[in-house]
Amino acid sequence: MFKWRHSGEHLENRFFFFFPFLISLSRISLQSSPCSSTAMATMESLIGLVNRIQRACTVLGDYGGDGGSLWEALPSVAVVGGQSSGKSSVLESIVGRDFLPRGSGIVTRRPLVLQLHKTESGSEYAEFLHTPRRKYTDFAAVRKEIADETDRITGKTKQISNVPIHLSIYSPHVVNLTLIDLPGLTKVAVEGQPESIVRDIEDMVRSYVEKPNCIILAISPANQDIATSDAIKLAREVDPTGERTFGVVTKLDLMDKGTNALDVLEGRSYRLQHPWVGIVNRSQADINKNVDMIAARRKEQEYFATSPDYGHLAHKMGSEYLAKLLSKHLESVIRQRIPSIISLINKTIDELEAELDRLGRPIGADGGAQLYTILEMCRAFDRIFKEHLDGGRPGGDRIYGVFDNQLPAALKKLPFDRHLSLQNVKKVISEADGYQPHLIAPEQGYRRLIDSSLGYFRGPAEASVDAVHFVLKELVRKSIGETEELKRFPTLQSDIAAASNEALERFRDEGRKTVLRLVEMESTYLTVEFFRKLSQEPDKGQAPGSTPNSQAPDRYGDSHLRRIGSNVNAYVAMVCDTLRNTIPKAIVHCQVREAKRSLLNQFYAHVGSREKKQLSAMLDEDPSLMEKRNAIAKRLELYKSARHEIDSVAWNDKLN
Repeated sequence: MFKWRHSGEHLENRFFFFFPFLISLSRISLQSSPCSSTAMATMESLIGLVNRIQRACTVLGDYGGDGGSLWEALPSVAVVGGQSSGKSSVLESIVGRDFLPRGSGIVTRRPLVLQLHKTESGSEYAEFLHTPRRKYTDFAAVRKEIADETDRITGKTKQISNVPIHLSIYSPHVVNLTLIDLPGLTKVAVEGQPESIVRDIEDMVRSYVEKPNCIILAISPANQDIATSDAIKLAREVDPTGERTFGVVTKLDLMDKGTNALDVLEGRSYRLQHPWVGIVNRSQADINKNVDMIAARRKEQEYFATSPDYGHLAHKMGSEYLAKLLSKHLESVIRQRIPSIISLINKTIDELEAELDRLGRPIGADGGAQLYTILEMCRAFDRIFKEHLDGGRPGGDRIYGVFDNQLPAALKKLPFDRHLSLQNVKKVISEADGYQPHLIAPEQGYRRLIDSSLGYFRGPAEASVDAVHFVLKELVRKSIGETEELKRFPTLQSDIAAASNEALERFRDEGRKTVLRLVEMESTYLTVEFFRKLSQEPDKGQAPGSTPNSQAPDRYGDSHLRRIGSNVNAYVAMVCDTLRNTIPKAIVHCQVREAKRSLLNQFYAHVGSREKKQLSAMLDEDPSLMEKRNAIAKRLELYKSARHEIDSVAWNDKLN
């Protein structure tokens, strides 16, 4: 079990600001339109998905530890390099902004989780997780805030801390990417630092890069022998095959004349599974003059394009290429890791819920007062749940979206064109006749075609029931989270959620039975009048007023078969129109109305029959147990929120 860590009271308190963000699925929910949901599995959504979960982990103090944490399961790119390797310059070049503190000695003393978000607008700004309401447009202020926030945890000393700083940068000049900037590896402690600083930094960096889900960005200067590179040395130890390592060579323009780094860049000095990338940093003079980073990128590309040594590699060199390479690889790794992340989340949720049950509940003094309190909190939850359904709070409109968008779209996709094709109609008609050809109309053939066609409506009918069930479950979860009175009692939250979901399951079962019964009713008794009217209509090829052809049509002739297929299709279309209206009515009657009327009825009866000791267990007020329970409840909410985030992406994929 992951050891719970606190990063300071101010960080823990921010959970309550961030909590609504954790449980909000509005960005990747069923509200997404069909045209936008295809993009949900793109690089932006996958990297953004991990970003949101990673930020939530930080808020709750889950940022690595004894193993098995959600943070460690999330793919990330850790930037590793020795002091003066050009690590900061590489990051700033990728971002296109000066934003990192500079100076002598160890400047980076806390992990910096840098989340880049590509925007379509021309504006650029930054946000810190610890100051969520403030946007930074002045990147000099970003640099100062990184330094100040570092000092808030470490003090004015030169010590390091494993509590990460989360920085998000929104810009049209970046790619969607997350990087973790780690303290630079060093060999000597400077004044004011403990002698253990060298080992402390290496241990911190190693704790990131040794994880199997970590992508290592190893920074090495070109004017240093690659064999002595601190970054490559550490990467070789934790990733001997080079499968997780991207090598970056900086300061290529500072090499002695007549020398180059081709042996490294072309993989002869040290082979990796991924290509080496060369970077040309800004000179100190350019930094002092505040040379525009975008101009520096162009200058870097010009260097490679005109270099006699590296010209043939120019298309695979530079900070822009590196950023795109990492973004594409990170997206690929995330896609591969999603199943294992889901498995970890489900396993941890089971463990946390079992731990909550194991803690037990203190006994209250007055059983009557306890019962009244429980019922009052249930009523408060029920009121909020109804407000979601009736429009007082958002979410209930998603049910209408199922009826207005999802159901009609599913009905349109039914394969009637294939099922009522000339070939299939002929097959069904001939099989229905058996050895005795039909005399006038293929009665059995018609019925078999209609019956098999109507069977296709079962799928959309059941899918609509499940979709509304999903919305109702979401509204239960949101309502529990929005009921302030319940936040002190995680056990009661869990009981109400379980009882609500159990009731919703019953309502879903009844809804499924009812909508399937509607389909079966259409199959059981056909509307005869519909076909009598069809039989009175003249053939399309016959002129008005002319005498009908007395000759009976060929029972297997194409024209006759098309007529049969057309008649069946017209009848199925009529049934489709009927079901499009009756299925929503049945679902609202069986699921939505019952959820409003009797969601907690069985729970009320169950609670009313409980004895005093059982009621006390639901309202545990013991301070030490409450503190422990609250810590576990926070982690449980984190993992459940992460699961909902991932499930929402999968749900949108399934709809398409």
